Amino acid sequence: MKKWFIGMMVAGLAWAAPGAGLPWLTDLPQALAKAKAENKKVLVDFTGSDWCPWCIKLQKEIFQQDAFVEFAKKNLVLVEVDFPRAKAQSAELKRANQALLKQYGIEGYPTVLVFDSQGKQVGKLGYLAGGAKAFLGELGKLK
Repeated sequence: MKKWFIGMMVAGLAWAAPGAGLPWLTDLPQALAKAKAENKKVLVDFTGSDWCPWCIKLQKEIFQQDAFVEFAKKNLVLVEVDFPRAKAQSAELKRANQALLKQYGIEGYPTVLVFDSQGKQVGKLGYLAGGAKAFLGELGKLK
């Protein structure tokens, strides 16, 4: 029993370690206002966080990596628009997420939209092989 408990603790720490503590908002208008005030871009991740394999890979291989975390802290306001199957969400959040899905014509997950500090959409990305470095390279091409 003790070995099992220690194993679970180590696994939990390994899961949380990369990129731990990066703030993801769920309110796009609030994020756009924050980005304008701080002169940052807004990255919006449309995801099925608990069931979509590519969404899970995007989180693990890119968003939770130190290179992305450091870049995001300085340059981005992050928003998660989640469509989970097992995670609980308030009815209000579900309605807001559905409205954003429709507004931006999202057809699949993951879809990542990028807005400039003035709220203009400047790009659309998704999962990208090559980890945080490749993703940040594509992100850097967006003006």
